[in-house]
Amino acid sequence: MNKRELVDAIADRVGDRKTATEAVNAIIEAIQHAVSSGEKVSITGFGAFEMAHKPARQARNPSTGEPIKVSESWGPKFRPGADFKDQVNAAGKKASKKK
Repeated sequence: MNKRELVDAIADRVGDRKTATEAVNAIIEAIQHAVSSGEKVSITGFGAFEMAHKPARQARNPSTGEPIKVSESWGPKFRPGADFKDQVNAAGKKASKKK
């Protein structure tokens, strides 16, 4: 599902595509702003978004084997909530039985 399909799914529930688009954009912008400001965004039953630190490290170039330096960085991190994990697990079990 991409952003357009998400907006369409929400528009089916609220009845207006413009309202659904504004809602999706507002949620995404609010999460991005909060996480980039160092805040943790927790949505009960869904999961938590937060900023994660990746320290500098030594890596290897896979083609030459030479060591390279990877500088430190910060990135977004998502941890799914228990309800979301359970739902995905149940769907995965159903899908594997169909095969």
